[in-house]
Amino acid sequence: QLQLVESGGGLVQPGGSLRLSCTASGVTLDFYAIGWFRQAPGKEREGVSCISRSHSNTNYADSVKGRFTISRDNAKNTVDLQMNALKPEDTAVYYCAAAPVFGGCVVSEYFYNYWGQGTQVTVSS
Repeated sequence: QLQLVESGGGLVQPGGSLRLSCTASGVTLDFYAIGWFRQAPGKEREGVSCISRSHSNTNYADSVKGRFTISRDNAKNTVDLQMNALKPEDTAVYYCAAAPVFGGCVVSEYFYNYWGQGTQVTVSS
């Protein structure tokens, strides 16, 4: 079983930045497509971004395009989500998810097999 762990969440003011990381013990995340999702109170889970297994493509939700960047750090065995220009509406629990597939990725929860337990991001002044 793939056990994913998110880290890096916290409280930040509007316009600030956070960097989230997703990692797994004992397995190489480079073998998986990785997606980031979020869920705010009272709202459905929303796809944020994804990166393919081959690094060949990334996708972003329109709401975060130009502000968030997904990347791999294979030396650390992480997939990171750099979040800049944060807005109060970015407040949510953020989850990473993994799929052992080739080809492009999709920002859809139905694409992924394994999920972390989430990290809280709060954007407030």
